[in-house]
Amino acid sequence: MKLPTSINTLIAGILITLISLWYGQNHGWMPVAASQEAPLVDGLFNTMMTIATGLFLLIQGALIIAIIRYRQKPGDNTDADPVEGNIGLEIVWTAIPVAIVMVLSVYSFEVYNEMGGLDPAASTDPGPQKTAVVPAAPGSALAATLPESESQQLALGVGASPDVQGRSANLSVDVLGLQYAWIFTYPESGVVSGELHVPAGQDVQLNIAAQDVIHAFWVPQFRLKQDAIPGRKTELRFKPEVPGTYPIICAELCGAYHGAMRTQVVVHTPEGYEEWLQSQIAQAAADNLMVASIEPSEIDRLQARTQDWNVTSEALDSLQAHHHHHHL
Repeated sequence: MKLPTSINTLIAGILITLISLWYGQNHGWMPVAASQEAPLVDGLFNTMMTIATGLFLLIQGALIIAIIRYRQKPGDNTDADPVEGNIGLEIVWTAIPVAIVMVLSVYSFEVYNEMGGLDPAASTDPGPQKTAVVPAAPGSALAATLPESESQQLALGVGASPDVQGRSANLSVDVLGLQYAWIFTYPESGVVSGELHVPAGQDVQLNIAAQDVIHAFWVPQFRLKQDAIPGRKTELRFKPEVPGTYPIICAELCGAYHGAMRTQVVVHTPEGYEEWLQSQIAQAAADNLMVASIEPSEIDRLQARTQDWNVTSEALDSLQAHHHHHHL
């Protein structure tokens, strides 16, 4: 029994819809979602994947059906039907992409806003600036932006989401990108590290700068990327949620060893982060103490040199007393 064309079309439409919805949610292409912002990006990506899967099945299916159903039959040497166009079909295949683009535009705008991209303090461009070309080693071009006064500049990037706008982040970290490394400075404690360490469940703000060329701070598991621009501050605010170790990758071609510009972000439990921070502070204090104990004092260096000059210890004591009296 041959089913009517309308029934076949309905069945095909239902199958394409079901397959697209299933694959759009189960493609498995994305890494673990380790930040609060990641599900927002995943939702947008899954929507685009659902639409793309449906369009792929529809277009490829139509091509396959046309190849099989309308192929030239043996012995048929007649011309094809003189079809010059189909206004209705052209309207449909123009209207559908327009509708898809409009829906995705509104959806992506909403996602960007939810992530903090429209935070007034982080999304305002203070305008064009002059650029100076700085001589560099062969193979690397440096473009340094001439700085304006700090009061005239606002940071660019992803700031606070609407529900936390106006509140300070729980942790602020200064990030410096340079060929070919990342340096992380914790202003409150003075700790400097080659890795980014953050506590899970806390608002983190990165104040990003570049020393030489444009770099891009990218953590795929956070679904976040932000350029580091010479002479211009950018910021990135997020909330990590899943403890673990994730790669930090430079996503902007920055020179011959761009591919090696990688480090990692370690998301600790709050307790684990506090332990790491205290260990870094203690290590820094121990290093400073060791340097101080090894570094000879000014008088020790002078005594060592006076042995070669045949200066008596009494003369050296007199010189030290005179130096002390002069400073008083």
